[in-house]
Amino acid sequence: MSSSAPVLVVVAHGSESLETVTIVNLLRRAELAATVASIETTTVIDGTRGIRFMADELLADLDRQPWSMVVLPGGAAGAEALGRHPPLVAMLEARNAAGQPIAAICAAPALTLAANGLLEGRRATCYPAFREQLPNYVDQAVVRDGPFTTSPGPGTAIAFALDLIEQLSGKARRDAVATGLLVAP
Repeated sequence: MSSSAPVLVVVAHGSESLETVTIVNLLRRAELAATVASIETTTVIDGTRGIRFMADELLADLDRQPWSMVVLPGGAAGAEALGRHPPLVAMLEARNAAGQPIAAICAAPALTLAANGLLEGRRATCYPAFREQLPNYVDQAVVRDGPFTTSPGPGTAIAFALDLIEQLSGKARRDAVATGLLVAP
């Protein structure tokens, strides 16, 4: 069950800083390789709440590789930008067609995935303000359907990241990370 391929976390200006850092921090606590890639022309990202953070790479510069999962943080402006980025949309469409894991939180399920028709026939959740944009909205902290894992927002980012860890490395690794965070496994 342990994944040797890295996880790709894709960001843009306006990506939700709390979600991005939480996801990457927990994946790395689980000893999973996580690459943060910017769709912008810079690796310096102006995230939400005036918080700047650094991506590891530019998405345009990355070699195509077998990502174990592609993760999309929320933040309305960031999620909209992700959903309008043709190379990323093409990657997501190919992953969906192949049944490969895609995870999105907050505004990203609605403004990136659903906006590009990727959640048709799938149950998903998102930030409540965008729920009308999801074809089959579910009010839960984490929803898995097919290759998609979705979550509503910053308050569920730890549960979301722990679920991703479980999918990639198993329940024991998920529980070990949760315990280290003082979160009940």
